[in-house]
Formats: sequence, C-alpha cells, structure tokens
Amino acid sequence: MLLLTKAVFAVMIGFLLASLFGFILIPWLKKMHVGQRISVFVAESHKQKEGTPTMGGLIFILSTLLTMITLLITDKVAYTSNLGIIFIVFIGYAIIGFLDDYLSIKKKNNEGLTTYQKLFMQVLIAIGFFYIYMKNGGQTAFTVGTLHIDLELGFVYGLFILFVLVGSSNAVNLTDGLDGLAGGLSAIAFIAFSLISLMVGYEDLGIFSLVLCGSLLGFLVYNTYPAKIFMGDTGSLTLGATMGAIAILTHRELTLVVVALVFVIETLSVIIQTLSVQLFHKKVFLMTPIHHHFEKLGWKETDIVKTFWIFGLVLAMAGIIFGVWL
Repeated sequence: MLLLTKAVFAVMIGFLLASLFGFILIPWLKKMHVGQRISVFVAESHKQKEGTPTMGGLIFILSTLLTMITLLITDKVAYTSNLGIIFIVFIGYAIIGFLDDYLSIKKKNNEGLTTYQKLFMQVLIAIGFFYIYMKNGGQTAFTVGTLHIDLELGFVYGLFILFVLVGSSNAVNLTDGLDGLAGGLSAIAFIAFSLISLMVGYEDLGIFSLVLCGSLLGFLVYNTYPAKIFMGDTGSLTLGATMGAIAILTHRELTLVVVALVFVIETLSVIIQTLSVQLFHKKVFLMTPIHHHFEKLGWKETDIVKTFWIFGLVLAMAGIIFGVWL
C-alpha cells in the first residue's frame, strides 16, 4: 500500500511542478527570443510554428530533478548506484541537448553541436555509466529468459551501453516532429518501465520513471496541439537516453524494443529512405521520419499523434507482459 502511495505521489508532484515551471518558463523563453526555426522541407502547416519557444525539455528535466532530490533528502526514496547512473545519463544528455539547442539558436539555423562533439560527450557518459555499473557488480551478460539467450559480453558491454544510449536518444529525437508526439509516447513508455521496474524489484528506478512520467504530463499541458513550447534536443535526447539506461539497468533491453517500437519505426523509416535514395535513387516514403509521410498523405497532425499514441499504448502493454510475465 505504501508503494502505491509513493507511486501516486511521484506522478502528482512531477505533474504539478512541471505545470508550474511551464507557466514560468514559456514567457521567459519568449522574452529571450529562444524560438524554433522550422525546416523548409516540412509541411506547409508547420511554417506557422516558426518562433515557438524551444528548450522546453527544461520543464520536465528540472521538475524531475527537484522532485527526486526532495524525495532523497526526505528519505522517501533511498539513494542507490542505479539512481546515480540515471542522474549521470539524465543530466549528461540534458547538457548535450541544451548545448545543441543553444548553438542552433545562436547560429540562427538548425545546426548545433557537430556529430563528433555529440559522440565524444556521449562516450564520456557511457564510460561513467560503465564504471559505476561494474564497480557495483553489474551483470555484463545480455540475457533474454523468454528466448533462452545468455550471451556474456564482458568489457564489450561498455560498447553495448554506448550503442543503446546513442540509439535510443536519437530515436526519440527523430520522433519529436509533431506537437505532443514524442512527449506523449515517452510518457507512455515510462509508465511501462515504471511498472516493469517495480515488479522486478527496482523500486528506485520505478519511482524515478513515475516522477518523469508525471513531469511529462505537466509538459504536455503546453506541448499538445497547438504547442506553446517544443522540447528541443534538450528534452528529446534526455528522454531517449534515460529510457535506454533504465532498460539496461533492469536488464530489459529487448523489452525496450517492444515498448519503444514506434520510436524504432520512426528511425528505421529514415534509414530505409536514406539507403533507398542513395542506392536506387527512389523514395520509399513521401517524407521521413514516417510521421511526415502521413502528413503528406493528408492526415491531420492531431490524428497522427493520437494514432501513434494508441499504437504506443498497445506496445507498452505488450512490453509489460513480455518484460515481466513471459
């Protein structure tokens, strides 16, 4: 009963703080002229979004950190090495995303950090992750009980961590193209991972996921159509990497593919389109990531988002079954 109360409290506080931060942050970002520049290649309906404040990821990042710090100080949640790793990933990728957004705004284009700069910083985060993980006796085998997979990776597991963090962060980043799309799908995914974490004995990760989920719901108050603010790379990179980190720490890496399949499909659509154009000089989709393909087909933005959310919810439920029961 106490755990259920903690769960409700975590979501509630995250939501209330994020709602408050959004109310304060949006006018300030407008005053600072921190506006999103819209690509010339997107649908015509997106042109009206030019100048909408970005870096909105700060809303759920700050509210999540403040809530977790309060819970730790008041001994409502015990500090663990897993939480230490999550804080490193969460804050580290928030810094990467913030710098990327800041440079894009400063240069007045959509080019922030270079690929090599991002990769270097992500490698440092992965090293910190791997060091703490190994120091506390972390498992270096890739195991999937359902499929009878038990592959010992040893120190190669460090590269596996880097691959998951980079892949998941970029997947959410690519999905963040419609009002509320990435935020809503992420909230659904973190609900799934909170339940998985709690059911398999990781209360610390479960509470963190619930706090972040509540913060995302507060962010969606301002991010759903028509969006008053965008999360930017500050938010999308942070969400994806944190999702990947929780999957690794709970040893549910394959479950991540199920829960986050919409993000995976969005990424695959870009890869398929790029390869098809380069090799065969033909497009498979009207535009990628795939949510833009549906826009080109004439779908309303809100209909695309709702459809993807429903698909994401079904996958989240399937992921919980796969990650806990099977």
